[in-house]
This record gives sequence, structure tokens and C-alpha cells, in this order.
Amino acid sequence: MKAKLYLIILVVLALLVWARSGRNMAAAPRAPESPTAAADASTPAAVSGVVKLDGPAPANKPISMVKEPECMKMHPGGVTNEEVVTGSDGTLANVIVYISEGLGDRTFDPPSDPAVIEQKGCMYHPHVLAMQANQKIQIVNSDPTSHNIHPLPMNNREWNKSQPPGQPPIEATFAREEIAIPVKCNEHPWMRGYIAVFKHPFFKVTSKDGRFELKNLPPGEYTVVAWHEKFGSLEQRITVGPKEIKTVDFVFKVRKSYNSASLQ
Repeated sequence: MKAKLYLIILVVLALLVWARSGRNMAAAPRAPESPTAAADASTPAAVSGVVKLDGPAPANKPISMVKEPECMKMHPGGVTNEEVVTGSDGTLANVIVYISEGLGDRTFDPPSDPAVIEQKGCMYHPHVLAMQANQKIQIVNSDPTSHNIHPLPMNNREWNKSQPPGQPPIEATFAREEIAIPVKCNEHPWMRGYIAVFKHPFFKVTSKDGRFELKNLPPGEYTVVAWHEKFGSLEQRITVGPKEIKTVDFVFKVRKSYNSASLQ
């Protein structure tokens, strides 16, 4: 009898010890979890620089607009194509500078403001346009003659829309990234341009001063590409730290032959 009582007391004591240890484990603080890697939006970086041409710029071909006298009046001194547009000291316009690698799986909403191409003087303005995927594009006809705009994409839907004078802007979008889409007018064969579509906002088209700046870039390692319709592409690998402004310059060398994208 005494042995049974002693055994019961041992079992009760064991249960009390187990219950107390369980409470202590529940109350013990958890070890901190490892932080998840993320871009620090408070320390954006930037990449800036200049694009130049090393060597004499090839002469652009003159454009004959005798079939469109109203457009010809807007160019009393004559007009040439815009394949190579340079500024002082060999700076190069119409170069698309953009981030091609390093953003990972980050996603970016398209701007609410549309990208705009104006048809004026039987020319596309701008000659090279850059925009984000799913951003609206508006095509404006400011001429007293009819036009059509015909993008020739490889990775997006092809379309071809006519636009008589005085008509409202044509609106469209491109769903996927593509650098760059040739554009032509079937009515005026000299009207040619390019549309570059990106899945992020880190791109810039240079003007005659050749300058560019890619702002609000998360710190990290990137590939930066400079693309020109006649001279092809150059790229550089860079690393930018928090709040750093990295200088990256590109120089295209003039060669005897060029690989210009076909619009035929």
C-alpha cells in the first residue's frame, strides 16, 4: 500500500515539473528571424554620363518631299534623315541608355502620363521614343496631310493605323519589353523612327548634348547598355552604392560599314 502511494506521489511531482517547464518554454522569447533582403528606397543611387562618337559623323541622306508640298514648306532649308545626330565635341543624340540586368524580379507600374509621338513636317518627333510596357502611347498628326504609323515589332503585336489630318490622337500600348521597335509610314517612306519598350523606368534617350541620367536606382550591381540605330550597342558592368552617383560614359567608334535596322 505504501509502495503504491509512493508511486502516485512520484507521478504527481513529475507532472508538476513537466507543466512548469512547458510554461517557461512558451514564455521564452523567440530568436529573431533573419532579415529579408530588400532595396532601401531611402538611399536611391543614380547613373549619369555622356555618349560620344569617335570619328567623323556619317552624312545623313537628304529627304525629298516633292510629293508633299505642304510638308516641304516646313523645311525651307531642306531636311535630312535623323540616323546620326551629333552635337558639339562629338556628342551623340538618339541613343537609348538603359539598365539591362540587375533589377531581379522587381516590378514597376507604368506611368499614368502617355508617351507621345507627333507627326509634323512629315517627320516623327521624337525620332527615337522610349516608354514602359503597358504605358499608353499617343500618336498625334499635326500635318495637313494624312499619315499612318506602322510599328514592326518582333515581341509585341504589330499594328498599322491611318490618321487623316485633324483626327484625334491614336492610342495604343505595348505589352512586352522590346528594344527597339522600327516604325514607318507606308504613305511617306522617308518617315522612320524607333520605339523602345521597357519593363522598368530606368532608361533615357540622349539629346544632342549626349547626356543621360538614370535616377532613383536601387543600390546594386547592374549592366548598363547604350543602343544606337546605326552603331549598335555598348555595355558596361557597374556597382552603385547607396546615394552614389556613378559616372558612366560611352564612345561609339565610326566604322566604314554599319548594321542599321531594316524598315523594309
